[in-house]
Amino acid sequence: MDRSEEDRAINEVVERLAQQFPQLPEEEIAGVVSESRPEFAAAPIRDFIPLFVERSAKHRIRTERLTSA
Repeated sequence: MDRSEEDRAINEVVERLAQQFPQLPEEEIAGVVSESRPEFAAAPIRDFIPLFVERSAKHRIRTERLTSA
């Protein structure tokens, strides 16, 4: 997966999470996804990075954003 494909897949992650968590603004979800992405920056194989970012962001939303609301 090249960088442009990864970026496209990450944008799709934001869209999916926005549908799953409609009570949060999409900008906030995009921020959580952006916070999650660096965790996987050093991964040599990039194919599953969007999946890992989505799981991490979903966990952060559930534990940090929804519990504080």
